[in-house]
Parts: sequence; C-alpha cells; structure tokens
Amino acid sequence: MPLEKKRPVRLTGEDREWLERVVRTGVRPASMIRRARVLLELDTSVGEVASRPVIAARAGVSIETLRLVAMRFAETGGDVHATIARKKRDLPPVPSPVTGEVEARLIALACSQPPPGHARWSLRLLEKHVALIEDIPDLDHSTIGRVLKKRNCVLT
Repeated sequence: MPLEKKRPVRLTGEDREWLERVVRTGVRPASMIRRARVLLELDTSVGEVASRPVIAARAGVSIETLRLVAMRFAETGGDVHATIARKKRDLPPVPSPVTGEVEARLIALACSQPPPGHARWSLRLLEKHVALIEDIPDLDHSTIGRVLKKRNCVLT
C-alpha cells in the first residue's frame, strides 16, 4: 500500500484526455510533454499509483521533478494547462535605466558641440559628461552606443 501523498493529483476525464493527446502527438515542447507524462503517472483518479521512484523511472525524470510538478498542480488549483505550460514572467528582471526622457537628453548631448579641446564626441567622453549630469543615471559607454545606434545617431 503506497503512502498517502501530500499533494494528490486528481485529473478529470477531459484533462486526462487532453494530456494523453499532448503526450501522444508530440508537437509541443519537450518540457511540456514531460510534465504532462508526469501528471498522467501521478493521477490518483484512475486507481492505485505506484511509488515515486517507479513513477520517476517510468517517466524518465527525477523524484524532485515529480515533487515540483505535483506542487505546481496544487498551486494552480488543479489547472492542467497552467501546470504543464511555462510560467510567464510579469516584468523584466531589471528595469532599463534608459527611458524616453534619458534617451532624448542623451541624443541632444551627442548632437551638441563637443567640449573645448575635442574635435568630436566619443562614447567615452559622452560617458564622462553623462556622469556629471544629475538628471541622467550613470550609463556605460556601451549602453550609450546602443542608444545612439538605435536612433541612427552618428558621432561626427
């Protein structure tokens, strides 16, 4: 008799049918098919479920993957689509320091006259002048170059 599961997976007939179709057709990403196979193996609605090591060997995954898929199924409230699909990121990990206003100020600076003693602006010279301006965050010369290239600004 297997142990009582912390997070039992109970699939409806529709969900089970859809998961079997995902596994059988093979037109989805491999990770999605793997998670679908794990959910089908963990399903307690069809009867007895084998032990975790047996399921892991049958599905070709680690026991940790079984645990994570079962936990994700519980977190999504039994939503099979959300369990096997990739999570969507809400925001980028680090917001870009270059906003529209910063970009406009940077382009205006690059189009202005270079400081005395210099024939033209260089990226490193722009970097030094941007560091002196309080309204603009400190930007690396490579970031400045990317912004200017994006807007087809040529330093002449």
